[in-house]
Amino acid sequence: MKVTQEVLPDSQVGLEIEVPADLSQKTYDQVLSKMMRTVNVPGFRKGKVPKQVFLQRVGMTQFKAAVLEELVQSAVDKAIAQEEIDAIGNYQLKTSFEELVGAYEPGQPITIQASVDVPPRVTLKQYKGLSVQAEEILPDPDRVDATLSQYQNNLATLVPIEDRPAQSGDVAVIDFVGKVQNESGEYEEFQGGSGTDFQVELEEGRFIPGFVEGIIGMALEESKDVEIPFPDDYSQAELAGKPAVFSITLKEIKEKELPDLDDDFAQEISEFETIEALRTSLTERYEEEAAEKTKANKDAALIEALVEHLEAEIPNTLVQKEVDFLLTQTIMQLSRQGIDVNKMLTRELVDGMRQRTRPEAIDRLNRTLALGEVAKQEGIQIEEEALREKTKEAMATVEDPSQIDPDRLKQVLTEELLQEKILAWLEENNTVELVPEGSLQTKTAEEAETEQAEALDAEETEAAGTATIDVAATEATEDAEDEATEAAEEPAKEASKGKKSGKDS
Repeated sequence: MKVTQEVLPDSQVGLEIEVPADLSQKTYDQVLSKMMRTVNVPGFRKGKVPKQVFLQRVGMTQFKAAVLEELVQSAVDKAIAQEEIDAIGNYQLKTSFEELVGAYEPGQPITIQASVDVPPRVTLKQYKGLSVQAEEILPDPDRVDATLSQYQNNLATLVPIEDRPAQSGDVAVIDFVGKVQNESGEYEEFQGGSGTDFQVELEEGRFIPGFVEGIIGMALEESKDVEIPFPDDYSQAELAGKPAVFSITLKEIKEKELPDLDDDFAQEISEFETIEALRTSLTERYEEEAAEKTKANKDAALIEALVEHLEAEIPNTLVQKEVDFLLTQTIMQLSRQGIDVNKMLTRELVDGMRQRTRPEAIDRLNRTLALGEVAKQEGIQIEEEALREKTKEAMATVEDPSQIDPDRLKQVLTEELLQEKILAWLEENNTVELVPEGSLQTKTAEEAETEQAEALDAEETEAAGTATIDVAATEATEDAEDEATEAAEEPAKEASKGKKSGKDS
């Protein structure tokens, strides 16, 4: 079989395949035999239909199309094998299929033009002697005290107060009715803008600006109107920037009585015996977090510099595969947030998501290709012993090993170890200057990963046409408080884990 190759853009190879007469006839006979055994024709037993009756029943054009589908696939597969082409994905037919059907005659040669994707063509102009800057993340010296203060706040006892006005730090129980100014200048109640026996912590940042401040200084059973506008950037467009008035009645004032920061406190919120041990654990954890973020910034800076020196032709097959992966991750993230993606994902929305995700997919592939080229040029590989140790560590954390795909686990861990080794090599052979945090104003990896989910979430909210008012959604407020509590408790949980590990070792 004669095959002529042509180098095409975007890492494709064009193929002109001259299908010989014998393959043309052989494929025709095979498809005819197969279809005659399976097609039902009234008045004949299956497999006993005369050839002419069968062709008349099916139609010659339709039958030739079935033969050509088989013939094209077979010819392309043979051409790829014959020419030893490292093809990825399926072929793309360049010749019009209708033209092929019209020109095809059994037992006669036919020429097919197709293209196949091949692995990316990559050139990395430079990867040694680079100079980059990365932000150094230092641990916040006040974070441990802030965390312990939050623990205290979570365990505070609420004591009723009757002899003074409400002040910052109190917990107030209020009734309120909110009204917003309409186009005629009159104030009218809006959905979700009222509450009864509503408990609110009098802390800055709760609800819209001015709401909490309006409560501070009120006496028990006092009622007052608080005039405050919704912020211009308020999430609900129909309320953004509009004047509003809230009629508030203060029903209860409760003062927080905080527990002492002593050993008993440490034992109650963690598995540490002393407050100093808890402080030490939190300090170490935050130092490790800062070091990890600094390393992530250094890695990102090195990879960005590599990509600037990268020339790569990426086939559409790989781009689509990466888009599918990112799309799947986004949908899973939305599902974990409790969003019913089956109801909200229309074809138009998915197509839009694919279009927005494509640039990110290409960026990710460029980063992967750049790192891969460094490994190729420098012969960087993973030792089997290191992979075995990493696998053992990973499996030790799995409750049900039978649910783990060993081949997939090996692939993931190999990629992880290889990337770590490549980045370590890059840091040794290039210059990374650490600069103060915030000086480069770069987007973090976490922000990039959640961008797609946030965009989709915004579209879903807009499509639903729902409004959630900050000042009125009691459940939303409680959820936010729960999240704050969980965020504050997490360091103690991690610290406890660290203590357990210490005991185990």
